[in-house]
Amino acid sequence: LVLCTLTTSQYHQHQQLSKMKYTIIAALIASASAFTAPKVEVPSAVKAAIAGAAVTAGVAVSPAFAGDVGAGEQVFNANCAACHAGGQNVIMPEKTLEKEALESYLAGGRNEKAVMTQVTNGKNAMPAFGGRLSDEDIANVASYVIATSEAGWDNE
Repeated sequence: LVLCTLTTSQYHQHQQLSKMKYTIIAALIASASAFTAPKVEVPSAVKAAIAGAAVTAGVAVSPAFAGDVGAGEQVFNANCAACHAGGQNVIMPEKTLEKEALESYLAGGRNEKAVMTQVTNGKNAMPAFGGRLSDEDIANVASYVIATSEAGWDNE
């Protein structure tokens, strides 16, 4: 368990953001069934053909981590938000989860793999979550952090 010290103002801001998020999540869940599409599994032969065509065409094929951003937000809220609410960092204020800070401070640059490494292994004051979260949860939270840093934490 990691404890963070928050000022009264930060605590109230965090509480207000949490209430807003839960309200939005409840509304989304209530209406989600109207927008749910069935999951379609792409056969491995088709995936191989696409990758082969890309290589033949000279297009670089990079690995996609394709974590679930929605699931990542839930993991983030349950495990990371105490110190990183709104993309901030209550321990080291300059090392936020904003796009520019991730590009500057994250070992390996601002990408899902680098976030996964940081979350798994921890660094400095940040504890390692590799033994606490599944690889899937870590991939999902990495996708959420990268997607939200791209869109801007204020737009969350």
